[in-house]
Amino acid sequence: MSLTLSDFDYHLPPDRIAQAPLPDRAAGRMLVLQGERRLDAMVRELPQHLRPGDLLVFNDSRVMHARLLGAKTSGGRVEVLVERIIGASEVLAMVRASKTPQTGTVLVLEGDLRATVLGRVGEFFHLHLVSTASDAAGDALALIERHGRLPLPPYIERAADSADESRYQTVYARTTGSVAAPTAGLHFDEPLLAACRARGVTFAWVTLHVGAGTFQPVRSEDLDRHVMHREWWVLPQETVDAVAAARAAGGRVVAVGTTSLRALESAAATGRLSAGSAETDLFIRPGYRFQVVDALLTNFHLPRSTLLMLVSALGGVEAIRAAYRHAVEQGYRFFSYGDAMLIQPAESLQAAGYGDAARRDAPPAASDPADEMDGPRTPRGRSA
Repeated sequence: MSLTLSDFDYHLPPDRIAQAPLPDRAAGRMLVLQGERRLDAMVRELPQHLRPGDLLVFNDSRVMHARLLGAKTSGGRVEVLVERIIGASEVLAMVRASKTPQTGTVLVLEGDLRATVLGRVGEFFHLHLVSTASDAAGDALALIERHGRLPLPPYIERAADSADESRYQTVYARTTGSVAAPTAGLHFDEPLLAACRARGVTFAWVTLHVGAGTFQPVRSEDLDRHVMHREWWVLPQETVDAVAAARAAGGRVVAVGTTSLRALESAAATGRLSAGSAETDLFIRPGYRFQVVDALLTNFHLPRSTLLMLVSALGGVEAIRAAYRHAVEQGYRFFSYGDAMLIQPAESLQAAGYGDAARRDAPPAASDPADEMDGPRTPRGRSA
């Protein structure tokens, strides 16, 4: 039977939604999923669940100050959320107003910024930005960074503050262009990165600029009718080479976040991983056959979301359902500032030569953490 949107629903008490980051980035909890078996761990223990030769792939996108407040010249407040910069002084954006702005409408935004509506591109408004201080078009990114605000996700019920300026960015962010943080990476601080290196784990980078569409609901029960939002990715040749080296060494490709996974899988859409850049509307759901990624570090995702479908494709629908029930019952923190989950499908561990997927991948210790794992002893594959 085909899966529908309702198959990806679950009950989440509101108090499980993290409203602020923990004092230390790596202090969060981490639910380790190996096949259908689970282990409650801590993020700082991640290196123990990796092996020498594994490759961590990070998304280095940086969140821009994409939220702009203001008013129409005719009156009425507006809120602009920049989706993408498409020219020296032009952007695509979502605009929230009491009445839909028409072509030619001028929006007077914070500071000395003015935006003229040039038209529509799908669900987005095409805006031309001008600084009234100079009465001339300027660098769109510079104007946004100077006048805009950091856009926290809609489920965080407070305004961004000075702490979010650093904590809602990864420590390795370098390419500005996202509307939302690649949140799995928020768990990494310099000591955790150093511990992974000391473990013999190598690093590589992609860029995928997260768009506002990541928060858009799936509206159709029939998943075949869902139209995915588009996001821009860049994959350097160095990362292609790093993936090949990890494969040659018998290591796994571990994506840090769904954005890194989506970039890697999009770059391998032809059947071969290739360097380049493009837009992607790749919709990963159960039944998808992964080309590149073997394991995933991710946060917990919204009910009925495409990201929950993605992790279900990798970890298995029933295994993810059980893991989410466990996380809710055990008080894990959810969403952007929440806790982490390490998904290691059984076959990826076996292919890497780790034998019994749950037991032999456990970190070396006096007692085997696999003995503490919940769930059946026979691991299952990644598809439903």
